Amino acid sequence: MRVRPDQLAAHLRKTLAPLYLVFGEEPLQSQEAADAIRAAACERGYDERDCLTVETGFDWGTLRQRAASRSLFAGRRLLDLRLGNAKPGDAGAKALADYAARPADDTVLLITTGKLDWQTQKSRWFAALDGAGVMVQAAPVEAGQLSNWIDRRLRNRGLNPTPEAVNLLGERVEGNLLAAAQEIEKLALLVDSRELTVEAVLAAVGDSARYSIYDWVDAALLGKPERVTRILDVLRGEGVEPVLVNWALHQEVRRLAILAFARDHGQALEAALAEQKVWEKRKPLMRQALQRLNLGDCRHLLRACAQTDRLIKGAEAGSPWDALLGNGLRLAGLELLAAAG
Repeated sequence: MRVRPDQLAAHLRKTLAPLYLVFGEEPLQSQEAADAIRAAACERGYDERDCLTVETGFDWGTLRQRAASRSLFAGRRLLDLRLGNAKPGDAGAKALADYAARPADDTVLLITTGKLDWQTQKSRWFAALDGAGVMVQAAPVEAGQLSNWIDRRLRNRGLNPTPEAVNLLGERVEGNLLAAAQEIEKLALLVDSRELTVEAVLAAVGDSARYSIYDWVDAALLGKPERVTRILDVLRGEGVEPVLVNWALHQEVRRLAILAFARDHGQALEAALAEQKVWEKRKPLMRQALQRLNLGDCRHLLRACAQTDRLIKGAEAGSPWDALLGNGLRLAGLELLAAAG
């Protein structure tokens, strides 16, 4: 059974499953989900807690031994199994599947781990856990959902934010939920009025946005020049190597050029996207970019990426960062719009 992090509280108010797996790369959501499960277990009388940390050389027989080694007068117990980023391996996979088939009485097993790829999520041990308990995926909150997440959290802390305040806070902390949670707690303490305005956010919140090179490329594909500029400034300030930024841009522009060529030669775009193995989640970005760009635009950007590579290597004089900004804005359509005007 799958439960989203924002659904977990409602689930725990109704029931407590014998087994939980909290997995994913978003640390705040993972930590809060695990803490909520521990608190719910404690409230229901699972006052004994046994922690197991999986490290190199971990004996997976310990899991069944701990589950079975209970005294006659022992109370309910929480088994807290922490995988971290370790892989269970064959022995762990068997131990987890066996436990899922025969969960211990009066015991809640909480397993926490990092990101699990799609292949792992199709494994026998994952399916066994899914069938026996509850899966909570702590995935990053996407940019389009961040405002709702922030608004909900602010209101839970008794604040009544304006839409503009929510958007500003989202810009300041985007990609960093832990920073967002900390800033919301600070606002709850500092704001005398329950009305949260832009001015209050500006006075209290620093800029904690965290981006990747892929966020920058996505902003360009979506045609958002202001976001392109902002993310590139953050990447530069964080010391990201320009060669990596240029590589990410070149990869997407190259794919766009192939898609534009296929389109010009009569191939249906959906077929071309499938042929290029574009992920379902990224198809809308590619479609949106191809509404602005033709094959000539893509080839121009490919040449620009090659020139930026020469700037990075010192073969030509100039600023690689200025070139990257120009190329990102071109991909976002700014130059094309200016020419059309």
